[in-house]
Amino acid sequence: MAVISKKIPAPDRVPLRTALLSVSDKAGIVDLARALAEKGVRLLSTGGTHKALSDAGLDVTDVSEVTGFPEIMDGRVKTLHPAVHGGLLAIRDDAEHVEAMKAHGIGAIDLAVINLYPFEEVRAKGGDYPTTVENIDIGGPAMIRASAKNHAYVTIVTDPADYPALLEELADGSTSYAFRQRMAAKAYARTAAYDAAISNWFADALDIPMPRHRVLGGVLKEEMRYGENPHQKAGFYVTGENRPGVATATLLQGKQLSYNNINDTDAAFELVAEFLPENGPACAIIKHANPCGVATGRTLKEAYARALACDPVSAFGGIIALNTTLDGETAEEIVKLFTEVIIAPDADEKARAVIAGKPNLRLLVTGALPDPRVPGLSAKTVSGGLLVQSRDNGMVEDLELKVVTRRAPTAQELEDMKFAFKVAKHVKSNAVVYAKDGQTAGIGAGQMSRVDSARIAGLKAEEAAKAMGLAEPLTRGSAVASEAFLPFADGLLSAIAAGATAVIQPGGSMRDAEVIAAADEAGVAMVFTGMRHFRH
Repeated sequence: MAVISKKIPAPDRVPLRTALLSVSDKAGIVDLARALAEKGVRLLSTGGTHKALSDAGLDVTDVSEVTGFPEIMDGRVKTLHPAVHGGLLAIRDDAEHVEAMKAHGIGAIDLAVINLYPFEEVRAKGGDYPTTVENIDIGGPAMIRASAKNHAYVTIVTDPADYPALLEELADGSTSYAFRQRMAAKAYARTAAYDAAISNWFADALDIPMPRHRVLGGVLKEEMRYGENPHQKAGFYVTGENRPGVATATLLQGKQLSYNNINDTDAAFELVAEFLPENGPACAIIKHANPCGVATGRTLKEAYARALACDPVSAFGGIIALNTTLDGETAEEIVKLFTEVIIAPDADEKARAVIAGKPNLRLLVTGALPDPRVPGLSAKTVSGGLLVQSRDNGMVEDLELKVVTRRAPTAQELEDMKFAFKVAKHVKSNAVVYAKDGQTAGIGAGQMSRVDSARIAGLKAEEAAKAMGLAEPLTRGSAVASEAFLPFADGLLSAIAAGATAVIQPGGSMRDAEVIAAADEAGVAMVFTGMRHFRH
């Protein structure tokens, strides 16, 4: 394919004489247009934007007067015309372009202020198929891309947040090349994210789990002070997914969330959402993306105390997630320990007053819990690639549990098994979780050997028992969960040594028979779930 080459002079300052304004989000557009008019800029506009400016008493020309063609097909066709795109794309210092403009009566457009149909918002609100399709903008992206390509001469603004910067730039009635470059870069990023949202919606609507091209887009919510470490740069981008959580939460108080805070808070809230409020209050305490304690209780205060009891040492400086409204009594207990973040669906007035006494403690409210069963995507980068998978929305309540030992679990053991398996789903692999009476008794995470995870969890339980003044660790008489199959009997034997009487695991190992036999010999009940929950 031939490469097109044309030298563009790219003057530094370009006077602004004509502006095209066509926006879906009309916030600030009247004030901007008035400021432009005061600088002698001719205003062109379309449809609803034209009406808004006219109603405000501004002298504005409808684009149809420029094109000589009326807006048709319910507004689908109004700016797709050479008189518009020629005005945006013409190279002002190219003799051939200038001649073409004169021959066809095309006037130069120096500024385009454009934002797009609210496709992302319509999708997030669950719009039906025809409504969502109708909110796919065509003319807007075309004008944005044309303006951005010709940024040597044209200024493109796609975000109302940039209106003040534009007016400041226009102090002398012109824009600088550096400003036009920055706006062009933002413009292409905007259309890329917009197209990504559309393509991903089509993939979902048509049940295409892995489309040939996958693009993930987001909007910068905030630039972080640094990433995982101070020498790394980082930003928090939101995708527009309508899912309660850290991306959509309201920060009621506290300093800016760090990169690690956001990562850990997301892990905490997704975990606690496994426990429905109608089944009672629940609390999850997270440290470095792993739970160090999870529990339910008759009250939220009790749930917090029981979660803390699992590993009070690791909980220092952790993240606390709650499945229901934070109350004052629970808040008074939480502030006794140094905590980085609290996230909950809401917080009552007394709780807010208590937390206010710790000005650096971040308090986030989400309005609701995320639904663990809702499908979605998760992604991570690798060198030269992007790994994308569906969200792990499997829940133990939806599985057919298979008893594989001679002894079946008791009703209480079965409840403890399910509790432990829910938590293990959110623990970094290899994961082993002990639970008893709706409370984690010990958690082993992220070990290369599963038997080491079992041992560490048991050791943590012993340390917690000493710290709490208990006669024996909570693992005595507990259920233990492994998020993946037990490849050998040694992991099981370690769990039995820690006091577990019931085991839940996916099954599927070549040595399942050996593991089952060891469980039978010890009189331990074991069930298989048929589903694993690796988390790396």
